[in-house]
Amino acid sequence: MPAFTLEQRSPGQFLLTGELNMYTVPELLSTSQEMFAGTQGKVNVDLAAVSRSDSAGLALLIAWMRLAQAYNFEIHFENLPEQMRQIARVSELEPLLPIS
Repeated sequence: MPAFTLEQRSPGQFLLTGELNMYTVPELLSTSQEMFAGTQGKVNVDLAAVSRSDSAGLALLIAWMRLAQAYNFEIHFENLPEQMRQIARVSELEPLLPIS
């Protein structure tokens, strides 16, 4: 059983569940590239069910922002876990993230 799931709830709405770390992020990035490939408009990724994250999780969000730019869609992150928010704040990346 994978340590994460990325589930499309409805068009443009995704729920991410599980752990984000150096072991799970590469597979998740690969999976998400396929899921986001045909996306148009806006994508919302709900992170409320992320149980644990380290700096690899933050790197994933940045990779998704680049992917959105390359595929020409807007991405937004909802319910950023406090652990990820703290890493973003310390690394001075929080103002760059499209979060609510």
